[in-house]
Amino acid sequence: MIDYIKGEIAELTPASATIETNGIGYFVSISLNTYTSLSGQKNTKLFIYEAIREDAHQLFGFSEKQERELFMLLISVSGIGASTARMILSSMTVQELTSVIASGNSDMLKTVKGIGLKTAQRVIIDLKDKIKISGIEQLEISATTSQAGEEAVAALVMLGFPQQASQKVVSKILKDKPDNTVEQIIKTALKML
Repeated sequence: MIDYIKGEIAELTPASATIETNGIGYFVSISLNTYTSLSGQKNTKLFIYEAIREDAHQLFGFSEKQERELFMLLISVSGIGASTARMILSSMTVQELTSVIASGNSDMLKTVKGIGLKTAQRVIIDLKDKIKISGIEQLEISATTSQAGEEAVAALVMLGFPQQASQKVVSKILKDKPDNTVEQIIKTALKML
């Protein structure tokens, strides 16, 4: 099994990267989070997951080991394939996803394209304990802060702002001032969006 590929970035798109090492170009499927971390770099080290099937041999690359570990946990869930797992990891950061799974927030998982209620619930049930055991970092957010944050994100989405952008802004606000009320979070977020 290939653990990682280190080399020059020959080509980079939001969905894939071609990494050249020793004269060989490896086509690697990546998430948007990995794409963001690779943007503007000439060389990289991608942690690899190999998917070998009868009809295909695919490489999935991740800029962090934690993202690869979470990917492997996601594809262990019945009904989640490599493409769906990559879509989930493109929609949320590792910390956001572990927080969503740990808090049992199936509504947030349903916002990912291709994930219905049953699949979201299955992901949470199957992975809630595995995430704690695997040692993937979780965001330390108290229940009240999390509730206020969720309400603020829901309000911002209703106002027409994109879900992912709203989540990032609200997370940043709560990191700086975790005791903000929903109204304070929304007011601050409106200035930042």
